[in-house]
Amino acid sequence: MSTSMQPPIQQPVTEDKDRAGKATSRSKKAKENLTSPWATAAAIVIAMVWTIPTIALFMNALVPGDRYRTDPWWTVLGDGELTFENFDYVLFNSFGDSSTAPPLLANVINSIVVTVPSVVFPVVLAMMAAYAFAWIPFKGSNFLFVMIFALQVVPLQLALIPLLRILGPENLGLAGEFGGVWIAHTIFALPLCVFLLHNFVSHIPREVLEAARVDGASHTQMFFRIIIPLSLPAIASIAIFQFLWVWNDLLVSAVFGSNRTYPLTYPISNLAGDYGQYAYLVPPAAFISMIIPLIVFFSLQRYFVRGLLAGSTKG
Repeated sequence: MSTSMQPPIQQPVTEDKDRAGKATSRSKKAKENLTSPWATAAAIVIAMVWTIPTIALFMNALVPGDRYRTDPWWTVLGDGELTFENFDYVLFNSFGDSSTAPPLLANVINSIVVTVPSVVFPVVLAMMAAYAFAWIPFKGSNFLFVMIFALQVVPLQLALIPLLRILGPENLGLAGEFGGVWIAHTIFALPLCVFLLHNFVSHIPREVLEAARVDGASHTQMFFRIIIPLSLPAIASIAIFQFLWVWNDLLVSAVFGSNRTYPLTYPISNLAGDYGQYAYLVPPAAFISMIIPLIVFFSLQRYFVRGLLAGSTKG
C-alpha cells in the first residue's frame, strides 16, 4: 500500500505575502499621489492662499498711525513711509492710559509661561494613560476609557464655574495664578489627548512589546524605550494642536488668570481702544502673536506630517 507525500500547506504564508504585497502597493500608490505634479500644484496654491493674508497683515503692521485710516499699505509702500516703529511701540512702550495699557512684552512672556506647561502636562499624562489603557489590562478599563471619551462632549463652558470654585481661595487657592491656568488647560485637554494617543499606542505591534517583556523589561522600561520613541509623530502632532489652542485661548486664561498671568490674547482684544484710536497697533500685535506658533509648527512639521499619515498605508 503506497502513500503519497503531501506538500505542506502554504496558505497562511501565501495570505501574509498577499497582504504585505497589497500594503506595499497601497503605500506606493499613496506616495505617487502625494508627489504627482497635480498634488504639488495644489500644495503651492494652498500655500499661497494661506500666505497672502499673513503678508497683508505684516504690511499693515508697518503703516504709520497717522496714515492707517486713510491710505492702504501699498500706497504707503510707494511713498517709502513704512516703518517698524509700531512693533517697538507695542512691545516696549505704553500706549493710551499707562495704568491700563502697559507694553505687551510682559504678556508675550506670560503666553510662553502659560502655554509650555499647558502642553507638557496633558501630553505626558495622556501618554501614560494611553499606555495603561492599551497594554496594561485592569478591571473596568473599558468602562473608564469610554467615560474619558464621553467627556469630550461636555461643553467647556459648563465646567468653568465648578472648576473655578475648586481652584478658588476657599479651596486650592490657585485661581489667578499660573498654576490655576495650567490645571484648567490640562483638565480640558486630557480627554481628547488620551483618546488620540490611545488610538496610536494601541496599534504598536504586539510582537515588539512581547519581545521586550521576554527580555525582562518592565512597564516603565517599555514605556520610555519603546512606546515614547515609536509615538513621537503622534506626540508632536497633539502637542502642536494643544500649543495652538492654548496660545490662542482667551476664555480660560481670562477666567482662571489675573493681571499678572494674562497672555497676549487678552490685551489684544482691548488694544484698539474705545473709539479705535489705537487700531493701527492691532496688526503688529496680531503679527507678533503669530510668530511663535509659526516657529513651533515649522520646527515640528516633519513630525506633524508623519503623525497625520501614521497608519494611512497599513494593511
